[in-house]
Amino acid sequence: MFEGFESQEVRLDDASVFVRHGGEGPPVVLLHGHPRTSSTWHRVAPLLVRRGFSVVCPDLRGYGRSRGPAPTEDHAAHSKRAVAGDVVAVMRALGHDRFGLAGHDRGGAVALRLALDHPRAVSKVALLDCLPLTEHLSRITAEFATRWWHWFFFAQPDIPERVINADPDSWYRGDALIMGRENHAEWREATRNPDVVRAMLEDYRAGLTVDRLHEEEDRDAGHLVRCPALILWSLKDDLEDLYGNPVDIWRRWTEDVRGHGIDSGHHMAEEAPDALAAALADFFADVPG
Repeated sequence: MFEGFESQEVRLDDASVFVRHGGEGPPVVLLHGHPRTSSTWHRVAPLLVRRGFSVVCPDLRGYGRSRGPAPTEDHAAHSKRAVAGDVVAVMRALGHDRFGLAGHDRGGAVALRLALDHPRAVSKVALLDCLPLTEHLSRITAEFATRWWHWFFFAQPDIPERVINADPDSWYRGDALIMGRENHAEWREATRNPDVVRAMLEDYRAGLTVDRLHEEEDRDAGHLVRCPALILWSLKDDLEDLYGNPVDIWRRWTEDVRGHGIDSGHHMAEEAPDALAAALADFFADVPG
């Protein structure tokens, strides 16, 4: 995977971030979702490099080979604000003060937070198969609670760690043929690590507490994403089934937004890399170098 890319660990004040980066040209950051690592981009990143971009793929705080501080009672150590700060610091360490940004799933929540907290750093943002966390929570129905029950299970103290770590291979399921064998092996190694499992759960605990409060504060203050935004969603997943056109919801959070569906299941970087890379490359075409 990632032929021609460099891998390194960037040490920050309270975290260390594993990052892959390669290519030359305007910088674009790709943020993975749960329960993946940066290797989920192994098919998309090289295609973007061929289109003339410098591509950076970090493991989010606590995921994969990145590490953060011990969990805190208020979950702020694993908040999207903390993770967004990691990304900005990593990009500065790599020599980039401004960049294009794409986030999938939980990485989309980080991308939203980064665009709101660090508007000068983000030239454009692509938000993939996600909505603001508060938009989900304000629309809870029996159907949502049934399909997305894991949000509320993961938020419970201690119990999910015991359940998942008892048999992580049964809990986290993935197909090596669809994911790619090296990507699957890296993901499997991560999900077998109790420290990684704990951090991934803290991501969800933060989502329902401190992250929710941060989004509510932004919404009440009328804060918007000022840079152009691209919304992409998986046509074979349930986001559109639950909410209709996701772009309509994102208009409440963005000044300049467009989007469309991708013929894929949820993990579009693995299942539809050509279509996703083409959409991202076209969108980021005029990102400054």
